Amino acid sequence: MIDALREPLAFAFFLHALVAATMVGGLCGLMGVFIVLRRMSYIGHGLSHSVFGGAVVSAVFSFNFYLGAGLWGFLSALLIEATARRRNIGADAAIGIISTASFALGVAIISRSGSFGQDFEAALFGNILGVTVADLVVIGGVATVVVVATGLAWPHLVFTTFDPEIAPIYGVPARWIDTGFALALAATIVVAMNVVGVTLLAAAIVIPPATARLLTDRFGRMALLSTLLGAGTGFTGMYASYFFDVASGAAIVLLATALFILAYAVTGLLRLLPHRPGPGGDRPKRDADAAPRDQRGRRHRSGMSRITRRPVMTCLTSATATSSHSGWRRWRRCAVAASCAPTTRRPVTTPNGWSRDRSG
Repeated sequence: MIDALREPLAFAFFLHALVAATMVGGLCGLMGVFIVLRRMSYIGHGLSHSVFGGAVVSAVFSFNFYLGAGLWGFLSALLIEATARRRNIGADAAIGIISTASFALGVAIISRSGSFGQDFEAALFGNILGVTVADLVVIGGVATVVVVATGLAWPHLVFTTFDPEIAPIYGVPARWIDTGFALALAATIVVAMNVVGVTLLAAAIVIPPATARLLTDRFGRMALLSTLLGAGTGFTGMYASYFFDVASGAAIVLLATALFILAYAVTGLLRLLPHRPGPGGDRPKRDADAAPRDQRGRRHRSGMSRITRRPVMTCLTSATATSSHSGWRRWRRCAVAASCAPTTRRPVTTPNGWSRDRSG
């Protein structure tokens, strides 16, 4: 068994592809968490098609692939953000217009060029076995920058993900956060094109966080689990591609889909199992006792809790936004104190299924 796993490592191209698939899979899993929770799964599909137009233009005019596709992807992301902010144009319409126009431009250029067949197939379906050491350096650099930027802007990203309307009131630069996230997503798509291709890139971004969402209700755990699932499916999918002689991108996506189906089936079966009472037995709850309460202990008539955010968001009410700068600084100090204080918490299930801790 070990000898069989070591056999493909003797080839330099497979080793490069294995490292690239692992890094890209983990990066796509991390970025996909915010995409899935923001209900923006279509943007991964749209930006990948937009970047395809830039890849074609860079190949025809003999530009560097990462430079041409990256600039094109950044421009597409900025156009999508600017167009989506119009009140009479939704985000899905903006993504559809810009992505399809960019993809159509790439197809038009290909139809005018007679010697672009091989590069066209590589852009659509990926060419991970052609990854070089220079490509690994670019992928590693992009992954490092995106991970570090995500860590530094983590409170901002969490706030804008769950409450984009309230975030600007507390001084969070929501517009800059959304723009920076779109640029980071575009950079991720550019470096991932050689691994899974344009046609399968959206699946590599969406499936790992969707699987993680089935397995946990905690935001931090979901981000970590999605990253590990993406890296694991990239690593294992390369071996499956080698031993079963199938395309690498297809093997990675099919493996991720199989894990999603398994998680979906297991969680569905667990919900059908009868509830096991605790040591003290289950006490029947009245409707008034079962109704969730807000932070002041008041029950809601609808039986639905207003608390729909992470535990760090419980301090938002204490951060009076006298000004955008001071309000944000007070919120951040309170958020750090709330995340570090060893308080007694009890869970409250929110309408969207998230488990929410509330200080007891």
